[in-house]
Amino acid sequence: MATQKSRQHKPGKPGPTTKPAKSGAAIPIEVDASTQPPLGMPAERFLRDYWQKRPLLIRNAFPGFESPIQPEDLAGLACEEGTLSRIVAHDREKDAWMLRHGPFEEALFPDMPHHDWTLLVQDVDKWDSDVAALLDAFDFLPRWRLDDIMVSFAAPGGSVGAHVDQYDVFLLQALGHRRWQIDASDQPSLEFRNDVELKLLREFHPTHEWLLRPGDMLYLPPGVPHHGVAEDACLTFSVGMRAPSAAELLGDFVDTLAADADEGLRYRDPDLAPAKDPAQIDDDAMRRAIEALNALRMNDPERLGDWFGRFITLYRNAGEVMAAPEGAAEDAQSRIQVEWDLQHGATLVRHPYSRMAWRKAARGARLYVNGEGHDLPVRDAKYVANAKGIDSAGYTALSEAGRDRVHELLRTGHYSLVHEGEEEE
Repeated sequence: MATQKSRQHKPGKPGPTTKPAKSGAAIPIEVDASTQPPLGMPAERFLRDYWQKRPLLIRNAFPGFESPIQPEDLAGLACEEGTLSRIVAHDREKDAWMLRHGPFEEALFPDMPHHDWTLLVQDVDKWDSDVAALLDAFDFLPRWRLDDIMVSFAAPGGSVGAHVDQYDVFLLQALGHRRWQIDASDQPSLEFRNDVELKLLREFHPTHEWLLRPGDMLYLPPGVPHHGVAEDACLTFSVGMRAPSAAELLGDFVDTLAADADEGLRYRDPDLAPAKDPAQIDDDAMRRAIEALNALRMNDPERLGDWFGRFITLYRNAGEVMAAPEGAAEDAQSRIQVEWDLQHGATLVRHPYSRMAWRKAARGARLYVNGEGHDLPVRDAKYVANAKGIDSAGYTALSEAGRDRVHELLRTGHYSLVHEGEEEE
């Protein structure tokens, strides 16, 4: 469970809407964000000129940044059950790569070499509230697009090799120094090596190279080859986006349609005429096949939207929200008790693995919580999806349906009741 800490990271505020760049105007690949963190420009301009278009090095994205966690904290987290962690090591003489998956034994780390290895831990934002607070700086993006904050510790020379990601990523230097190289050419080489377990590029031809220090951040759109090597012992925070492939979207949607399909919906041909060629699949047959598929309402915006809301709020990691065991104090809390506690300073704190989003629907709104959809008034759905915690005022402002839903989410583990002066464990 995440720990609650007092320090808060303030997000940068988007500036006014910017005008399109003049034709032929050079778009910089490096900016200083000292006076306008975290992007060094209005969010609108970043989204227009860089988002999924070109990389950007942002010096001083977080001026005076101090890492909320230390390497020993990350090592301890990598030993916990339920974390997704890896160690990547490189033998330079043989150009051989080793990959190990956690959780790891604590005794492993004191015996690790002093160079050429990296520890990577996914979803650190779910375990540490100060790391999670960094996500507020990225509120110019839909929250449901943000996947997680992966934190990597690298010993001097540590690297995961030259590779390419198929999603947007912000690489924030948190501790120490890392040298990044990228290939920003129009047609980079994207063939992978076949002699290593990792997906490493066979060839890498960098066009840009930078040394990042704490507070600097590198944004990379999908498909840009990059290679980071630690100059000294360092921590790097990777804020990654969720970008499901078209095949993943199609597969899940079709599975959902098939699971919900009425067995009575079938291929029909009441207008069948005598076959001219009994072996031919003619145009009329294909028309009937399309009609059978259309009966599944694949193009229904309401059905499509409901499926996507459930799909995109499902986590792909090992974390899971679970209800309290039957008979536990949390399970036994009556609604009257909860409301009394809220009135006396308690707060309903959302579980770090509880992923929420909302959308307008035919009748009000739908709130999506970890793959489940719930009908609510628009005001309630918007508030619950955005609120990290619900206090007495927020709870009271909800409709009766909203309060019913929140209490049910508490019962199923999506919230914990934290009393004033307590810390969430």
